[in-house]
Amino acid sequence: MHDYPKPGALPVATVSDAMDRFGVADGIRPLWPGAQLSGPAFTVWTRPGDNKGLHAAFETIRRGEVLVVNGGGDATRALIGELVVQKAKALAIGGIVLDGAARDVAELAELGVPVFARAVTPAGPWKTGPYLIGSTIAVGGVPVSPGDWVLGDDDGVAVVPSGRVAQVVDGARTLIEGEAERRAANQRLVPRD
Repeated sequence: MHDYPKPGALPVATVSDAMDRFGVADGIRPLWPGAQLSGPAFTVWTRPGDNKGLHAAFETIRRGEVLVVNGGGDATRALIGELVVQKAKALAIGGIVLDGAARDVAELAELGVPVFARAVTPAGPWKTGPYLIGSTIAVGGVPVSPGDWVLGDDDGVAVVPSGRVAQVVDGARTLIEGEAERRAANQRLVPRD
């Protein structure tokens, strides 16, 4: 397993730039400002609006892993709410990324487990399946395999294939150094009359 940077250590936008602007999950947003996550993906595919697979995932997910769920992008039924996130917090997972909807936003923010989702709805889920755990899925149009590095911040979510983590981290750090130099140069600019 990789030693992933801590949440917030590298901005999602910079990581995306280090991957030639690939790997950004389209339409997946934090449910509250300041939410951050970083860790290996634990993947679940479920039929839209059904969270039986999420409950099954809690039987094997490990501390620090990020629960990444392809719920078909459905916004009509919440895959998670307060009770599911209480489980996530008790298990110390690294966060939740949903290509689907969530509910109980105020309670989720209070619990503090970072949640990123496509939508919010008050409508609850079905619990009948089917689902798949541990397969390659897509979230926001980006492929995600178990163990891929998933990170999120106010700009959204990025996914780095597990075989490219070291390369992308090095590239992101190089970009950060270059941006610092450009910021310093920008601060030396003076207006022209």
